[in-house]
Amino acid sequence: MDIELIRTFAIYLFISMAVSVILAALLLALVWRRLQNIQVPPNAGFAETLRYTPFSVVLIVDLLDLGLDFLAAPVAWVLLDRLGLKALRGVSVIEALIPFTQPIPTMTLSWLAARLFPLEKLETGEF
Repeated sequence: MDIELIRTFAIYLFISMAVSVILAALLLALVWRRLQNIQVPPNAGFAETLRYTPFSVVLIVDLLDLGLDFLAAPVAWVLLDRLGLKALRGVSVIEALIPFTQPIPTMTLSWLAARLFPLEKLETGEF
């Protein structure tokens, strides 16, 4: 392979990761106060918690995952814990630790599924 091609790819990858982290930090700073008022029932599961979660939270988690790669796991864990979204922590951390899934916006797709499909079907696995 051409070394210049690899170098160019690495530069573009680094720039996209840096932009992703900066965007996540800016979005978090803009919506932090509003996010602290999320009221989720204490025994809510993953799908039900996603229904109470604003889109900005899942976008922040996906941007952090893209920008920080596997280092996003502890950051997402602490962020979701502070926001009271404990049901989302495990899925977010597992997705952050699986290699090559960072470009896939898993939390955003899950949020869309929780909004589009009836809750009963998501919990039982019936589509």
